[in-house]
Amino acid sequence: MSYQNRLRKHYMDQVVPALKEKFGYKSIMEVPKIVKISINQGVGSATQDKKLVDIAVAELSTIVGQKAVPTKSKKAVSNFKLREDMPIGAKVTLRRDRMYEFLDRLITVALPRVRDFRGVSDTAFDGRGNYTLGVTEQIIFPEIDLDKINKIAGMDVTIVTTAKTDAEAFELLKHMGMPFKNQKN
Repeated sequence: MSYQNRLRKHYMDQVVPALKEKFGYKSIMEVPKIVKISINQGVGSATQDKKLVDIAVAELSTIVGQKAVPTKSKKAVSNFKLREDMPIGAKVTLRRDRMYEFLDRLITVALPRVRDFRGVSDTAFDGRGNYTLGVTEQIIFPEIDLDKINKIAGMDVTIVTTAKTDAEAFELLKHMGMPFKNQKN
């Protein structure tokens, strides 16, 4: 028997039937699903110290289990001492099993480790069924060694779904286990 991700199995066994019943989908192909998760981390002080981008790439790669790539500035801004094509952050896009694995760890391990955590905002949808979550500290992930951290950095986690509306995306993420603040049952 081959390995099947716990969250993907949960999606197939519980989430799909629940969403089919709630929204009246006729086919399993109509049910919204998560396509990819994009994580990006901006390093504001990278204009002074180039090594900070390498550190951010290494940390992001450790957290997600896939090689992150540095992001470069698109245009020059003299007030920020920023030149065009200067590395200023790190990004990674997860799909398939790695995506489910990361989402599972985010929901069950990382988010509960946030200090004074009361749930994530249920208003961060973009109108097209995608959800963006801001994480303020990378130390909530257990893969990060606290002794090796020299700077606390945040990151944006964008969950891209095939949902056509925010209501469908909200139901999908709620059934997947995302801890929203105002749970409307």
